[in-house]
Amino acid sequence: MRFDHITEAIGNTPLVRIDPAVHGLRNIDLYAKLEMFNPFGSVKDRAAWNMARPGLNAAVEGGQTVVELSSGNTAKALAVIAGMHGLPFKSVTNRMRVPEIKELLLLLGAEIEELPGQTECLDPTNTTDPLTLFHQSLAEPQSAYLYTDQYFNARNTQAHAAGTGPEIVKDLDGQAPDWFIACVGTAGSSTGVARVLRERDPRVKVIGLVAHKSDFIPGIRTIDEVQAVGLFDPATYDAVESVTSDEAIDGMLTLARRCGLLAGPTGGAAYFGAVRQLRSVDAELTERRSAVFIVCDRMESYLSYVRERRPELLGRPPRKNSIATLSDAEVLSAAVIDTEDALKWIARERPLIVDLRSPFAYAALHIEGSVNIVEELFGELVRGGLPFSKSQPVLLACPVGEQSARYAALLSRMGHPDVRSLSGGIIAWRDAGAPLVRE
Repeated sequence: MRFDHITEAIGNTPLVRIDPAVHGLRNIDLYAKLEMFNPFGSVKDRAAWNMARPGLNAAVEGGQTVVELSSGNTAKALAVIAGMHGLPFKSVTNRMRVPEIKELLLLLGAEIEELPGQTECLDPTNTTDPLTLFHQSLAEPQSAYLYTDQYFNARNTQAHAAGTGPEIVKDLDGQAPDWFIACVGTAGSSTGVARVLRERDPRVKVIGLVAHKSDFIPGIRTIDEVQAVGLFDPATYDAVESVTSDEAIDGMLTLARRCGLLAGPTGGAAYFGAVRQLRSVDAELTERRSAVFIVCDRMESYLSYVRERRPELLGRPPRKNSIATLSDAEVLSAAVIDTEDALKWIARERPLIVDLRSPFAYAALHIEGSVNIVEELFGELVRGGLPFSKSQPVLLACPVGEQSARYAALLSRMGHPDVRSLSGGIIAWRDAGAPLVRE
């Protein structure tokens, strides 16, 4: 197989049948579409090339910078494409949460700008979010940037409608699968593939997978971030189900150890969610059916992600005092306080207020007198024991009150008598008109 240009190697990825002895489905053939075989390593190679290609010549002539709101695989692919054309690349995100990805982007020559966004995924309906404001400025005419705009660019979806979807049909001998299970990030791949499959057979069931509430799986939205904006359309999916980070890692391990597929956690989430969904219907079937899920990328870039959540898998002792060890019941029992009561409590008890958001978000707006301990650092402090005196009441705040509730539950389990989480987080505080200051 000979190519004149590396971008010619994008697409035509393998479709591999998963051994039924692994997943246990008796009447369903389960296939993995191995997008990790794309030349830059992920499913995002298709969209990145399709979005950037039309504007590259003009960008070279005008000396533009390629820019994207991305903290992962789209940024990686665009950094490579931009570099091949002699263009700089800039990644804008609210936070780079996977160190290996950040280091790889720097190695590829990317500039990284972290803004105080409120969620992992762009929400253009939130006009106060700095990421939204940046998105709007990039979309203006005569911009100095080649902005690929993965959350809204129809060429993201088209890349999969023209490539990924037809390839699946071709490899299934001209038939669409009965189920298509896809993790939802920008929704480009799930939307494009679903469109093609349903044109072939309108009965295809499409299941969207997202991360569990307050959880983090690289590359996909949480259940709280699933919004009808951008390329995401709820009508695409027959159901949207959530997967936890633990389940994603379990799926990743199964694919690697039992199937020889070195999938990352998003592929693991897709496998786990697919098997869970299909088991509920498998026993009722009277004839063979088929299902396809996408393996987005490889596992090597996520060792720190695994180390943080499942250190025992890497030969390290389990982490004590970790929010990963909390049960749902413990989180639900966490002491929470709304803005009105928090204002009274602060005036009366003078609690230590800990803001768990990024330094950028804290600098933009925060509660007066609060201290900023970013979540990752706070987690490390807690693992060493109670970071505050038991005589000191504590108020924890995060963007929407979910991670702070987890840490409040953990500190209570560890013996702190009075730690509370700000209900709804800084966003609820702001929306209630409570005072905020800027650094």
